[in-house]
Amino acid sequence: MDFTGREDGVSDAQQALKHYVGVFDPKTGKLEVVEAKRMVVRGVVRAKQASEEAMTAPADYQSYYALKTDLGQTFGTRKAKKAIEAVTLNAIDPNKGQEDAPRKLNVADRATLEEIGGITATMATREQLQAAVDQAKPVPRANMEADAIQDVYDPDEIIGREVLAAVPVKDWTEPTKKGEDVQVFSRHVAERVKKTVDSGNLDKVRLLRYFYFLFLFHTMAQPGRQRGTKRVPPRDKLKERFAPAPQAVIEHIRRKFSDGGEIRKYHSDLLITHCLAIACIIDNFEVDTSRLREDLRLEQKEINSYFYEIGARIKPVSNSKEKAKGEKSRTHYVAKLALPLQFPKLRSVAPKRR
Repeated sequence: MDFTGREDGVSDAQQALKHYVGVFDPKTGKLEVVEAKRMVVRGVVRAKQASEEAMTAPADYQSYYALKTDLGQTFGTRKAKKAIEAVTLNAIDPNKGQEDAPRKLNVADRATLEEIGGITATMATREQLQAAVDQAKPVPRANMEADAIQDVYDPDEIIGREVLAAVPVKDWTEPTKKGEDVQVFSRHVAERVKKTVDSGNLDKVRLLRYFYFLFLFHTMAQPGRQRGTKRVPPRDKLKERFAPAPQAVIEHIRRKFSDGGEIRKYHSDLLITHCLAIACIIDNFEVDTSRLREDLRLEQKEINSYFYEIGARIKPVSNSKEKAKGEKSRTHYVAKLALPLQFPKLRSVAPKRR
């Protein structure tokens, strides 16, 4: 904007009216009074002068052939596009050296390569991406430096020594030693209580009881408000079903496999993979998946994928007893943990073919 100012005329009625402006100086403490004349100020839009570049029409760098090629790439048939690509690939490069001499890079090429190098220098490698994916997976932490398979998933690490020590087993061991059956809701657990107690290995009995607590926590959960989530059962119901488990064990399971009373898919996957790792430890790292699949309410394909996530191998096995009777044998699947563990790899997506 351009502003113009002029002194305004004073009417006869305002001859005696004057305006003053006071200017106070804080340093000296003096006040200076100056007469202020009445002014009329008007603003005018300033004319903008365009630059020479803006007023100059852009040069037409595209030749007729370039325009034709562009149209062919956009609207041409597949055959036409292929022909254009062939011409482009076989074009003579003015920067190419004679015979087998290396191509000479111009300033623009070198600048482009430097820019690409600066960007790719900070990019994660495939190994770093794989490590980040493995770290974020809902699986028990495996000791990848272990030399023996029993050291890969250490119960003291994936569960906690204090928690395992607090798991009650007396109400299982005493009836079993008397020849009485222990009533449980899991077929997988029911088939292993006597065998595990008879082995005399109390650590495995505690592991089996902890597995049973996880199974109860998984099956007692009700559908949540949001799709794909479940609600943690009330504390009194958990205490009743987990009895005689101490409150420390119940709270440990609540905190580890839920968040704010809600079980999301991450927590559900984490619980299932813990169950499978514990089942492998109890069965000496080779376990039949049929009862596990039924107890955890999974399809065979689903439980196989969970076993793959903890590094196990799956192999089909036919039932020899049914075969001996002449019956049609059903295929059972056995999961085996052995070194080296085989984990699913990060898949790379192939670019779309044009």
